[in-house]
Amino acid sequence: MSDLSNSIIFPKGNKMPEPYKKYFIGQAYLEMLVPGDKEFNCPIGNVTFEPGCRNNWHKHPGGQILLVTGGRGWYQEAGKEARELKTGDIVKIPANVKHWHGAARDSWFVHLSVETNSQAGPAAWLEPVIDDEYSKLK
Repeated sequence: MSDLSNSIIFPKGNKMPEPYKKYFIGQAYLEMLVPGDKEFNCPIGNVTFEPGCRNNWHKHPGGQILLVTGGRGWYQEAGKEARELKTGDIVKIPANVKHWHGAARDSWFVHLSVETNSQAGPAAWLEPVIDDEYSKLK
């Protein structure tokens, strides 16, 4: 099993804070690198997922970019096959595209989450990724 718990570029941060942790299955950690304030209008967070952790389906009204910095994980858009992610991968998610992302069952997974056009509003959190679907991913 890949262990990135102490081998990361940016600080791992603390356990996912309320109210966000209810939108994750498993344990994730968050370190905000750039706040979502009016000066920069582009929040950037370092998100670390323990093996098997994933977030719920969700949409960003302004879009999102994921920059994978460690481990192995998954990204899926509604209606499409899941895509395996590894260090160095970049995912550009257009506004209002329903998706989820998270760690593989056997690996930690770390990415930078860049919320683009954040003035459009916060993410809309939706239903969990069901175990039956997630367990099919290798």
